[in-house]
Parts: sequence; C-alpha cells; structure tokens
Amino acid sequence: MEPGSMENLSIVYQSSDFLVVNKHWDLRIDSKTWRETLTLQKQLRHRFPELADPDTCYGFRFCHQLDFSTSGALCVALNKAAAGNAYRCFKERRVTKAYLALVRGHIQESQVTISYAIGRNSTEGRTHTMCIEGTQGCENPKPSLTELLVLEHGLYAGDPVSKVLLKPLTGRTHQLRVHCSALGHPVVGDLTYGQAKDQEDQPFRMMLHAFYLRVPTQAECVEACTPDPFLPALDACWSPHTLVQPLDKLVEALRTDPDPTAEGHRPCSPSTPLPGPGRPPPETAAQRASCLQWLSEWTLEPDN
Repeated sequence: MEPGSMENLSIVYQSSDFLVVNKHWDLRIDSKTWRETLTLQKQLRHRFPELADPDTCYGFRFCHQLDFSTSGALCVALNKAAAGNAYRCFKERRVTKAYLALVRGHIQESQVTISYAIGRNSTEGRTHTMCIEGTQGCENPKPSLTELLVLEHGLYAGDPVSKVLLKPLTGRTHQLRVHCSALGHPVVGDLTYGQAKDQEDQPFRMMLHAFYLRVPTQAECVEACTPDPFLPALDACWSPHTLVQPLDKLVEALRTDPDPTAEGHRPCSPSTPLPGPGRPPPETAAQRASCLQWLSEWTLEPDN
C-alpha cells in the first residue's frame, strides 16, 4: 500500500448508505488546521463530491476512528440515518473488528487474552497518551479486553518479530498499542508506546492495520476485509520463517456470528444490501452530545 495521495483512495465496500475505505497510514481522518495538505476527508471530497453532506462539518460522517498512524478499514455513513444505525451497533458492541500487526519479539503462546484496564496518563509530557492501571499517573482506568492470536514468527530488519491478529473487545483510545506494549511486545514502528530506538532504525510506518470490519445494522450488514499489508513481497524488511496459524482460517471464524439468533443481529452475506430507513427526525442536542461522547473514546485529539 503506497503512501496516501489525493488520487489513490481505496474503497473496499460501497452501498447507498455506507462506504468502507482502506485508510493509508500517517493520514488524519479530518482536520481543521490549514497545515494538513491531505486528509481522508479531502480524499473523499475529491473522489465523491456528490456524496458530501453540507449539513456536516467535514462533509462525511465517520462512524468510528483510526489513529493517525494506523491504516485499514474505516466505515463512513452517507446520511444521518445510516450513521445512527452504525452508532447503535458500536454502542451495543455488535461490531466485529480485527487488526493485523507486527510486534516486537516472538510470542510463545498461540493465543493471549489481554485484560489490562486503560486510563489517561497525567504524567507531565505524557498527557496525550494512555497507560495501564497501576502505572504512575494513570487516571480513570476502564476495563479493556483484547484477544491476540499469533500468525507467524520471523524477523524485521534482523530483529525478532511476531505477526499477530488483534481483536479488540472494548474500544479504548490506543487500546491495541497500549495492550501490546504492556504485554512486552510493542507494535513495530510505534514511537509512542514502543521501545526506544534511534530514529534511523525505525521502519517507514507503524505496523498496525485495521484488517476486518463488520457492522451489522438492522437495514444492512456492512462487511469489509482489506488486503494484508504485512507481506514480504510488499516489505523486504519482513522475513517470516515459522507459520503458527493461517490467517484465512481466522477470517472464516471472524465472519461467523457468535450468536446469529441474538436480537438485532444480522448475519453478513454477499447479497445486495437492503434499503435504509426513511428520513429520520432532526438530531437533538442530547443525541449529538451522546455521539460526541462516544467518539471521544476513539481519539484524544479532535482533529485526529
């Protein structure tokens, strides 16, 4: 996946109500600052000017957040009703997300459940970061849960590295990066939570990618799987040598609903999405405040 440009926006899912894009690394979703020459919002306006909504600040309704340094699947609602349906799925924890990452060291277990509570770091100089409960300066830690499955062991630029699939079961800010670091296996290229190294030793990007996303709204099941960016053919520094478990088997498991009979759960299928509901009533101040509070769980900076 080459660096982002105005022309190379990648769409992995599209319907009348939703888009799922494959966001580039080191790209902000939106920004109010003039310094940002390229953002995802600008890419979308360039590619789909007819879909921009003048009633929104940025023209598009982003259903969730990805860190600036993280690439991969990001869902965009094309109208208020679709955004509301997606919001309910996230709020009720019916969304399935899975990430690929390269992390430092060889993880010996094939599967690990990480359950460190995460809070904001109030330590001077670290106020825009998160930390785990029990560390100095950790404020208001909240329960956080991540499933980690090891895919491969290998070397990155000569250093031992594991390729893993990460499934966040909660949605805390920087959760996957903090959990991997707390486990002693920080994400390769993570300058905030990773191991201290000389700048010239750092890879060209942070090796964290939103690989799979499923948002089972009542009207439409949005499902997208993005290409794996961590392949030797795409990055000569990455040299896997031991297969622990194949990715395709795990993708099949991700696509199977844990409880398809649960109320509000819709199985995903390749069939044509159902039409969305009619025009919704105006958004109330309370609803807007609730949405902003929800989004704050995904980002520390309002323009990130």
